[in-house]
Amino acid sequence: MAKPFNIQSTSLRVRIFIAMIFLTIVSSVLIAMVTIYQFKKEARNYHQDRLIRKEDAVNEHLNFILQTTDIPVTTENLPLIFKDKIFELSSIHNIQINIYDLKGNLLITSKGNFIVDKINNEVISPNILKIIETTSTKRFIDLRIIDGVTYRSAYNYIKDNQFKPLGIISMPVAEETSFYDAQVNSFLILFAQIYIFVIILAIILAFILSSYITKTIQLISDRIQKTNINRRNEKIKVENASYEIEALINSYNQMVDKLEESAEKLAQSQREMAWREMAKQVAHEIKNPLTPMKLSVQSFQRKFNPEDPNVNGKIKDFCETMVQQIDTMSAVASAFSNFASMPAQENTTLNVVKVVQLALDIFNEDFINFESTEDEIIAIFDQSQIIRIINNLVKNAIEGIPNYEPFPRISVKVKREGQSVLITVSDNGSGIPEDIKDKIFEPKFTTKTSGMGLGLAMIKNMIESYGGSIRFESVLNKGTTFYVKLPISN
Repeated sequence: MAKPFNIQSTSLRVRIFIAMIFLTIVSSVLIAMVTIYQFKKEARNYHQDRLIRKEDAVNEHLNFILQTTDIPVTTENLPLIFKDKIFELSSIHNIQINIYDLKGNLLITSKGNFIVDKINNEVISPNILKIIETTSTKRFIDLRIIDGVTYRSAYNYIKDNQFKPLGIISMPVAEETSFYDAQVNSFLILFAQIYIFVIILAIILAFILSSYITKTIQLISDRIQKTNINRRNEKIKVENASYEIEALINSYNQMVDKLEESAEKLAQSQREMAWREMAKQVAHEIKNPLTPMKLSVQSFQRKFNPEDPNVNGKIKDFCETMVQQIDTMSAVASAFSNFASMPAQENTTLNVVKVVQLALDIFNEDFINFESTEDEIIAIFDQSQIIRIINNLVKNAIEGIPNYEPFPRISVKVKREGQSVLITVSDNGSGIPEDIKDKIFEPKFTTKTSGMGLGLAMIKNMIESYGGSIRFESVLNKGTTFYVKLPISN
C-alpha cells in the first residue's frame, strides 16, 4: 500500500518549491477572478448607464410632446396623446415604451415594435408602485433574471406643467452581453497562454531558488551526517551567507570544535582505562612465570652440588626452564606492546578486495580460499588496520582447526552490501562453545594456552571506529564464521 503524501515529511527544498508554485497558481487564479469580476461589473455599469441615458432622453422628448399637444393633459388622455407618438418615440430611441396610470394599469405600449420576452407588462406590481412613490427621485430600476437573461426596467412619473404626476412610464430592456462575453473569452484565452508560460517560468525559477536557498543547508546536513567522533571533521566555510545560515554554520563549526575536545578527552580516558586494565593483566601474566622461576632457583640453589656427576644435565634443565619462562614473559610484553602502540588511523582511498588479498599472501596454508563478487570495491580506510583485522581473523581460524581434521578449510569472502562492504572468514574448526560466546571480544579472555586475548578486542575497536560492526556464528565441531561489515563511504 502506497504511503500517503505528507508535506511535513518532505525536504525543505521540496517544500519551498511547492510553496512558490502554489503562490504562483493562487495569484494567477485570483488575477483571473478579479479581471472577470471587473468585466462583469463594467458590463453592469454600462447597461445601467445606457438605460439611464435613454430614460433621460425619452423623458425630455415625452415632456416636449406634453407641452406641445392640443389635447388636455390628463391621465385619461395619455393614450390619446401618445397614440401615434409612442411608436415614433420607441423607434427614435430604440427602446420599448409602456405608459401606465397611477394605479399601475397599462394604458398604451409600443410592444408592437419592441417585444421584450418573458416580461409581463400588463400591470405594475404594488411593491414597485410603493417604491416609486416613496423614493425622493420618484424613479426605480427593476432588475430581473429570467431563464439566464437579465432584464432591466426603468420606472418614473409622467408629470404635467405643474409637476403633478399623470402616469408612469416604463422602459424594459434585455441586456446584451455578447460583446462583454466575447471580451471575457478573448481575455481568458490570452491569459491561459500567458499563464502556461508563467507556470513554466515559475517552475524553473522555483527550482533554481529552492536549490540556491537549500544548498548551504544541504551542505551542513551532509557534514552533520558524516560527523564522526573517531575522525577529524572539517569545518564549513561559506562566503556571503545570510544571517540565519551564517549562524547555523557558526553553530556547526563550534560543535566540531567541541566534538574534537570531547574526542580527545574520551580518547585520553579510554587510554587511561586501557592502561589500568592492561597493567593488571600484565602483572597477573608476569606473576605466573615468576613463581615457578623463583621455586626453580631456590630448588637449584639448595640442591646444587658441583661434584654431582649429573651437574651438567641439571644445569641444562635449569637453563631450559628459565628460558621457557622468560619466553612466556617476553610474549606477554610483546602482546602488551602491540596493544599499547596502536597507531592513529591514516585513512586513504583503497581497493578493499586487493587489500584483503594482500593480507592473505603472508599465509602459506593451501586450504585458505578467497572469493569476491567484484574485482574492485573502493573505500576509505587505513590499509594497515584492514590487514591486521584479516590477519587476526585468519590466524584465529587456522588455530581453531584441530590437527586431526583431514580436510581443513578456511574461506574468506568479500562482497558489497548497499553502502557497506561485508568480509566473511569461515572455517571448519571445532567451533566456539555456547558458554564462552559472550566473552569472545573481552580484552582479557582467551581460550589459548598462550597469548593475552587482545586480538579480537583490538580489531573490534578498529572496526567500530569506522562505524562498522563484527559478529560471528559458530556451531560446535562444525566451524565458525566471522562477519565484518564496514561502511564504504566514511
